[in-house]
Amino acid sequence: MHILYPADYFKPKRVDADFHPEAEAFRELGLRVLAVPFDEDGPRAIRSDLSGAVLYRGWMLNGQGYGGLVSRIKAAGGSPLTTEEDYLLTHHIPRWAPLLKELTPETVVLPNGSDFETELRKLGWKEFFVKDYVKSLKVSMGSRISDPGMIGPLVEEMRKFRGTIEGGLCVRRVEALRPDTERRYFVLKGEAYAPDGGAVPDLVKACAERLGSPFFSVDIANREDGELRVVEVGDGQVSDTVGWETEAFVQIFRGLASA
Repeated sequence: MHILYPADYFKPKRVDADFHPEAEAFRELGLRVLAVPFDEDGPRAIRSDLSGAVLYRGWMLNGQGYGGLVSRIKAAGGSPLTTEEDYLLTHHIPRWAPLLKELTPETVVLPNGSDFETELRKLGWKEFFVKDYVKSLKVSMGSRISDPGMIGPLVEEMRKFRGTIEGGLCVRRVEALRPDTERRYFVLKGEAYAPDGGAVPDLVKACAERLGSPFFSVDIANREDGELRVVEVGDGQVSDTVGWETEAFVQIFRGLASA
């Protein structure tokens, strides 16, 4: 099995410094690590002969960018562990949220061009958490609003800081979650893993059963009433390892080291 990382901009044969410790841990596990140069249009040609499964670990890519990466991997003779369809299944909220409907806060998708303020007023919720198909606004005014009249300025701030609105808006009903209880789990080939190697909650196992992507992350947290809720799902290739030791994360791939 091969692991692809973004290359260092100045030293294209080396893995970008942000991913270097993880890449070294994969090498020690016996996996082949490759650095791939990226530019504004996505990955460049892969100048290595690949065989078997190929996993990407790096920055978030939109659908077009990931599709380009898949094409490059196939052209080099490899087989992407995660297809473009599987990538979008866990990368885009409108794909995964309906499959976990009763396990995660209520979510409404609003296409670009909608009258966002009118649609929010129709919902009648006390508070709204606004994202595009992938990410929330973590700077400026943030993504939580209680007044539908604030949706216009929020969208403009998203465009300003993110450059674009990917797909459309996903409006999520705010639930009283306890942030100190949030934890990230990974699912690989249908098997769920906890950051400390301990027991995996049934909620995460349910996600593993319902979502067919070969590698993804699941963030869960306790609601104030004690119920576990799915906060977020993401493609595992572009999910960081928050709450995980590097060695613990790499070890979940030990069964694929010879693939």
